[in-house]
Amino acid sequence: MNTPQRGFASDNNAGVHPLVLNALKSVNDGHEIAYGDDQVTQRVIRKMKKIFGDESEIFFVFIGTAANVLGLSSVTQSYNAIITTDTAHIHVDECGAPEKFTGCKLLTTPTPDGKLTVELIRQHMHGFGFEHHAQPAVISITQATELGTVYTVDEIRTIAGYAHENGLLLHMDGARISNAAVALGTGFYEMTGGAGVDVLSFGGTKNGLMYGEAVVFFNRELCRNFKYRRKQGMQLASKMRYIAAQFEAFLENDLWKENAAHANRMARKLHEAVRNLPSVEITRPVEANAVFAKIPAAIIPRLQEKFFFYVWDESTSEVRWMCSFDTQEKDIEEFRELLISLG
Repeated sequence: MNTPQRGFASDNNAGVHPLVLNALKSVNDGHEIAYGDDQVTQRVIRKMKKIFGDESEIFFVFIGTAANVLGLSSVTQSYNAIITTDTAHIHVDECGAPEKFTGCKLLTTPTPDGKLTVELIRQHMHGFGFEHHAQPAVISITQATELGTVYTVDEIRTIAGYAHENGLLLHMDGARISNAAVALGTGFYEMTGGAGVDVLSFGGTKNGLMYGEAVVFFNRELCRNFKYRRKQGMQLASKMRYIAAQFEAFLENDLWKENAAHANRMARKLHEAVRNLPSVEITRPVEANAVFAKIPAAIIPRLQEKFFFYVWDESTSEVRWMCSFDTQEKDIEEFRELLISLG
């Protein structure tokens, strides 16, 4: 059987890191109490509390959409509104799940770089106390953003401060939080709870895990009934140790950092390899593990035959190339050669 060609479509398309596979195998002997009462899950939660603070509460779920939806539903009522960008995953890529399961209205705003600012948020800060208007309750940001950009710690702290001054909470979709942390040269806590984030979707699947995300609350009062929401939301894993073991490997010896640093480095190498080609126009800054570019529409299908990737905007032929923990330099070299031959 031939090994499938690595492409640049998504870091979801990459396989599982060997150390994570080993961790899954290591918990596969004997019996353990189900539903998170096993010793592995409890041990990993204690380790994660050392990262996110003793006051944090951590809950494992299967997928990122569930982490976002359940985290948001825990801190909202159905008459609330959630402020986010028009490119946010919760708005574009979750099939309306946040609105269906929270009952909330999403209030979106266009951004030049995928990042919210206080100035952009202000347009939605009205109607408080007016019963005909959905009541803003949460600001949701993505780190790193869907456009490959990264919020600085100060930018997050500014948004959190504005949210709290106005009685709102700050949610972070951290599907690619490891790539952002590496880009900033910081740890997880400094740009989440330490910067004022209230609820975090902590991702691992895009950075070497088989499956599994975590919902992190930095205020215990916000998650008093979360265990019931998780069960009702069909995200309570019976054999939870298989999620927890992956996170243990992920955090052990900073595997998360090694994987994300490699993906980010490959994105920079890809950028350098193609940015001066006549058929390529780089459209966005390369800050994490994504490269955005405009290329001739005619060559896209032929490129995709060997190196699959997604078209971001069909009207402008803007494409997105994602690098992963297993992207290799030879992938980039071969992709560049193909671009040259087709361009």
